[in-house]
Amino acid sequence: MSIEIDVLNGAASWKAVEPLHNAIWPREAANKPWQHIQWANADLRVLIDAPEGGLACHVGIYFRTIVWNGHEIHVGGIGGVMTRDDCRRRGYATLALDAAIETIKANEAARFALLVCEEKNFLFYRQRGWHAFDGELYCEQADGRIKFDLMAPYVFDIKPAPRKGVIDLKGLPW
Repeated sequence: MSIEIDVLNGAASWKAVEPLHNAIWPREAANKPWQHIQWANADLRVLIDAPEGGLACHVGIYFRTIVWNGHEIHVGGIGGVMTRDDCRRRGYATLALDAAIETIKANEAARFALLVCEEKNFLFYRQRGWHAFDGELYCEQADGRIKFDLMAPYVFDIKPAPRKGVIDLKGLPW
């Protein structure tokens, strides 16, 4: 069995992702402290189709120049990681995450990758080489700049990623 992995333009591929998003996030977001957060749209998307048909897994990729401890740094972001319920525990999320990291690495300007996640996902990301960022994270929302402490930031080394300090995403979170 072969698995096809597509990396597509974020805006152009949204229609393919939207049904999976609507199936997972409304259920997941209900009563979550982050349910009212406005999120950035992905620049690129990693999509994996299930052998039995339909979209099995999605990972959004974001490119942005952020500020870490007063220094502008170009990073790659990971967000919107989701796998269809009947496709979980097959390794699709790991494959999609690996493809996203390779795509970020291909953008030679990106110094490290960054994501935010809930506590229930900490182990998943740590087992795949991600490190907790022990610091403050800021982002933009409709009402202005906010401290984003609703989920924990994690970093992935492309070049050595910071583990502490203050990060300003200079835009919406992903």
